[in-house]
Amino acid sequence: SCKVFFSKDPLKIVRAQGQYMFDEKGEKYLDCINNVAHVGHSHPYVIKAATKQMELLNTNSRFLHDNLVQYAKRLTDTLPEKLSVCYFVNSGSEANDLALRLARQYHGHQDVITLE
Repeated sequence: SCKVFFSKDPLKIVRAQGQYMFDEKGEKYLDCINNVAHVGHSHPYVIKAATKQMELLNTNSRFLHDNLVQYAKRLTDTLPEKLSVCYFVNSGSEANDLALRLARQYHGHQDVITLE
């Protein structure tokens, strides 16, 4: 059910830097899709922070680690008091799944309406 963007002439993107992506021929494309508005591709600060974390521990949030608690505290300190619980997920799909499960648990209903 997955469709490739540009099905008539698909792009084979091999690397990215800043706001640009590059295909196997070196052609440059402005990336307007992949959340690059936040920090861009290959941002040196993000690479340094990710490398530092992966040198320490490269896992997910199913295991206990003090950094998760510290980050949750820092995050919730910036939010209204009613928003005091954090759920860390790995993707938009996991976030959607969690939101549906929480809503179903809270309301007791199973029906969902979605827009295409």
